[in-house]
Amino acid sequence: MLTDIEIARNTKMKRISEVAASLSITDDEIEPHGHYKAKLSENLFERVSDTPGGKLILVTAINPTPAGEGKTTTSVGLAQGMYKIGRKAVLALREPSLGPVFGVKGGAAGGGYAQVIPMEDINLHFTGDMHAITSANNLLCALLDNHIQQGNALGIDPRRVQLKRCLDMNDRALRSVVIGLGGKVDGTPRQDGFIITVASEVMAILCLADDLTDLKKRLGNILTAYNYDSKPVFARDLKAVGAMASLLKDAIKPNLVQTLEGTPAIIHGGPFANIAHGCNSVRATKLALGLGDYVITEAGFGSDLGAEKFFDIKCRSAGLKPDCAVLVATIRALKYNGKIPKGELSSENLDALKKGAVNLSVHIENMKKFGVPVVVAINRFHTDTDAELDFLKTYCSDLGAKFALSEVFAKGGEGGAELARVVCDTVENEKSEFKPLYDLNLSIKEKLGVIAREIYRADGVIFTVPAEKAISEIETLGFGNLPVCVAKTQYSLSDDPAKLGNPKGFVITVRDVKLSAGAGFIVALTGDIMTLPGLPKIPASENIDISANGEITGLF
Repeated sequence: MLTDIEIARNTKMKRISEVAASLSITDDEIEPHGHYKAKLSENLFERVSDTPGGKLILVTAINPTPAGEGKTTTSVGLAQGMYKIGRKAVLALREPSLGPVFGVKGGAAGGGYAQVIPMEDINLHFTGDMHAITSANNLLCALLDNHIQQGNALGIDPRRVQLKRCLDMNDRALRSVVIGLGGKVDGTPRQDGFIITVASEVMAILCLADDLTDLKKRLGNILTAYNYDSKPVFARDLKAVGAMASLLKDAIKPNLVQTLEGTPAIIHGGPFANIAHGCNSVRATKLALGLGDYVITEAGFGSDLGAEKFFDIKCRSAGLKPDCAVLVATIRALKYNGKIPKGELSSENLDALKKGAVNLSVHIENMKKFGVPVVVAINRFHTDTDAELDFLKTYCSDLGAKFALSEVFAKGGEGGAELARVVCDTVENEKSEFKPLYDLNLSIKEKLGVIAREIYRADGVIFTVPAEKAISEIETLGFGNLPVCVAKTQYSLSDDPAKLGNPKGFVITVRDVKLSAGAGFIVALTGDIMTLPGLPKIPASENIDISANGEITGLF
């Protein structure tokens, strides 16, 4: 069996100008980065911005497990499947972070015969967007510390700096550090820390900004610190906006690549859904809607995280109206939710499947609460038995959910044709009555209560003393009407990763709350979630190598 990278390498890619031409994009509207990837110009955005929009399809999933659900693979395969049945589709995905690539999860370019390519470039440096975001964030940090060093005219309280440095790598040793040691010329000593780039507010801003003007406004609204009088100090007060935006002038442009079958794919932005809002950029999605009849996008992790944030933050902010949600589920993952060890998931076990299927039912109900039609994509593995597949199909039918078998990993677009037909039928015959889950005029606590009750099925929310204080401060500043972005474990509907299936009798603990005024949301940190992940005992990087002729191996 060929590995993902071998499959990708054996594919004859189209020149990026040919991929662009399939969407009626001219050579003057792309900025090539080599032969097979390109930035999309502002001229293109202006040209298609008034074009009647295509149909927007969100791909989400049940809670992820070590068994894997294949959400990105399904997204890619669905787009390829659309072309197989004669529909013009555009894929709109996030960029992978180097943290997971070298850590546990590996790359995020799909898998098998449903991949975006060139997968090595996409999974590594791509067009440099991640580095630009890292540089812009860290420039702001440097300007803040320099301001304190050079007389501190704004009276910034070093104990109340809200901003953290970032890097696009899993490095637990940098979660909490002390800077400014060494002497007077080395700055003012204070406690600091790093977060991963994809959790930074600059990343969220890039993904939610409408254009360069909006980007600058949002950058200026970043809360960097409080002064000694407990007044906020924003990035604009540090005169950082122009320089930061200059570093992001190319990063704000979406990237065009292709799938293994030549389907156009726009990949841009990469926030994690467990610690950020988990969606690709608004600009990429709007471009795709102006270029294709169907747009396939995804939101990270399960519907309790990525999809909820897609609906309540991204769609609300950008005025998007999704037409359908595709919910990816696997028999292996549902059996895992039924408390079967990972090593036993290849054996038929209907009892475990029946117990774990409750996780699927919750996610179906979650999507319906937003008024969006739902299609379940049963991502088939070769170990799935006919009896297990029959049970899951009946289970979906009994819940009133449409479903389709997806075999895109093994068969590419042909394996996604059935799913594509069901999705198109749903979009064309079921009207979306999309609505956000909560009213922005609710208090921060009330909004968190709605999410906890309606999406997680929690009995309530507990707020620690620091969280209570932060909420009071945010509301006093006048930002209480923003949507909330919950940072929570992806492995459970609760904030405890060990609680699988559909846990009962639990509460969500909010340990801290942060204001992301530039991004336009409030971050609530729950459980033990980390904003800078660590590497596992055996990181994926140990299997990655490059030959003398430049061929990369071990990347997946």
